Amino acid sequence: MQQKWRWRTLGVLRRLLSCAIGSIGLLALLFAHVRLFPSSQVPNLPDSYKLPMQQEIGLGGERNWMVEVAPPHLSRSPLPPHKLDGASGNLDLDKLWKQPQKQDYVPCVEPSLTYKSTGETRGYLIVHTNGGLNQMRAGICDMVAVAHILNATLVVPELDKRSFWQDTSNFSDVFDEDHFITSLANDVKVIRKLPKELATATRAVKHFRSWSGVDYYQDEIASLWEDYQVIRAAKSDSRLANNNLPPDIQKLRCRACYEALRFSPRIEAMGKLLVDRMRSYGPYIALHLRYEKDMLAFSGCTHDLSPEEADDLKLIRENTVYWKVKEIDSMEQRAKGYCPLTPKEVGIFLTALGFPSSTPIYIAAGEIYGGDSHMAELQSRYPILMNKEKLASAEELGPFINHSSQMAALDYIVSVESNIFIPSKALVHLFDKIEQGTLKEGRKLSTHVIELHKRRQGSPRKRKGPISGTRGTDRFRSEEAFYVNPLPDCLCHKASFTLNTSVMIQ
Repeated sequence: MQQKWRWRTLGVLRRLLSCAIGSIGLLALLFAHVRLFPSSQVPNLPDSYKLPMQQEIGLGGERNWMVEVAPPHLSRSPLPPHKLDGASGNLDLDKLWKQPQKQDYVPCVEPSLTYKSTGETRGYLIVHTNGGLNQMRAGICDMVAVAHILNATLVVPELDKRSFWQDTSNFSDVFDEDHFITSLANDVKVIRKLPKELATATRAVKHFRSWSGVDYYQDEIASLWEDYQVIRAAKSDSRLANNNLPPDIQKLRCRACYEALRFSPRIEAMGKLLVDRMRSYGPYIALHLRYEKDMLAFSGCTHDLSPEEADDLKLIRENTVYWKVKEIDSMEQRAKGYCPLTPKEVGIFLTALGFPSSTPIYIAAGEIYGGDSHMAELQSRYPILMNKEKLASAEELGPFINHSSQMAALDYIVSVESNIFIPSKALVHLFDKIEQGTLKEGRKLSTHVIELHKRRQGSPRKRKGPISGTRGTDRFRSEEAFYVNPLPDCLCHKASFTLNTSVMIQ
């Protein structure tokens, strides 16, 4: 039994290492940033395989809005060297897709000897998640840790049904509910529904303070148990601090994220089908093109749009009651790195890196704002542009089509299994120069972009703290997010490693 547990633990640790190293690698690509994955033949994926975390990140000096990370988790063999004839001349493909060095880091997510497993519950915690798939995943994992801190029984979280997307999906539609419950059995008691006798009980409704520590929950929130049996968390995003939490709480967050929370079997099966079909074109890029109506309206990004389109987005923002900020300076947003690259700019970027026009590209996104009119230039550069709708029939996508979270989960799977994943952010300063006529496409641009990548291929490093001089909530916002880079909390430097003994860490 002990040997079986060790093998299971080893498998979880290996998956976490791949996830975390991938996230760290993406963060390291400051301006021109491409997520580099190794390549392989199509693997025989199990019926139910675990997927790592998507996460919001900020890169370099430019803060990004809702970038979703898709780190690798399957072991793959490297691609043989190829040549790419792009603006940069001949570029070895194995260099472009080179993996970061792991530097002998291994996952360390198991609880300590002093960790207190699930005990007698003091009450029930109901969670209303908020945001898109990315935010909800992070929030769910944080609420698992909060439930443990509060000695609460966690009711399976409710997904956001009130946001811009109006998605009616329940937890079990998107995630594997049974696995979620059983995987966390030693950490938190999870139930599907509140007991009938408490269905009409008075609840303490709280907006938990953002980026809070353990003391806040143990003192202020736990005191509510004296008067209430049920606490409802009205929001779930960013309710735990990134740093300065007990090591066992941080490790629990990692176990929730990388082990307990995985997609439903139906989504995984459809995702695998899309991956198989995409790989029939050969090695491919997954492009997270956040050029969607909700993204542009929320962030106020109107660069390269017509006045009519800009007015349309502004009207959407004004009429969406859950979005607090209504007046936004588009140029300022773009300068700060809050806006996605336009499809045209993405095409210039890929060409500068040296990708030939025959490169297959999967567009991981919902409906692109402006449709073909905004996609025309990218399509002309890279004709093999694929998406869910091109890879699958309307009948196959039918069960998912009106559910944005489920559709996003399919994109996520295809991105995880891609050879290269590209979030469409940053490089604004270069594209503005091109637009102004002070920089032209060609070898000079290509050399500059490639040079930016040389020392930014991604390697393990400690999570960044707040930016010096920031205060209050801005200080927390400037920190590198926990799920983006769980080092040192869930990654440790290896001292010794054998298959017959537990992992020893320094």
